Amino acid sequence: MSQSLVPVKVFLADDSVPIRDRVAAMLEASAIAVVGQAGTPQASIDGILATSPDVVVLDVQLEGGQGLEVLRAIRQATPVVAFVVFSSNSGPAYRKRYAAEGAEVFLDKSTEFDQLVDVVKKASRPGSALISAH
Repeated sequence: MSQSLVPVKVFLADDSVPIRDRVAAMLEASAIAVVGQAGTPQASIDGILATSPDVVVLDVQLEGGQGLEVLRAIRQATPVVAFVVFSSNSGPAYRKRYAAEGAEVFLDKSTEFDQLVDVVKKASRPGSALISAH
């Protein structure tokens, strides 16, 4: 089967249910399969390990913790999962920290929301040229 016919599998890790719902609808409208969602670090880690997504869309701030906990745990367990950090907390220190931990790209929710679909599609292809400090 051609890889273009296999939908990209995405897990959403964000503490805001309305944001997760909006992102899920946007991704699914572009034939991207949202395989799970969570709002806390541990639920995100458990969900990612259970669903084996191609890409995780990760917020910096999660309920009761940080997205960095999720990124570190998943990178140790399964380094092939791509991470797209999607957050309103997008200052240079956050961008640098997440890039250093292996995030493929960092998007600001307030100014780069419309780029998420394309970035997720690119992140799902190993070897694609994404710029971490976008």
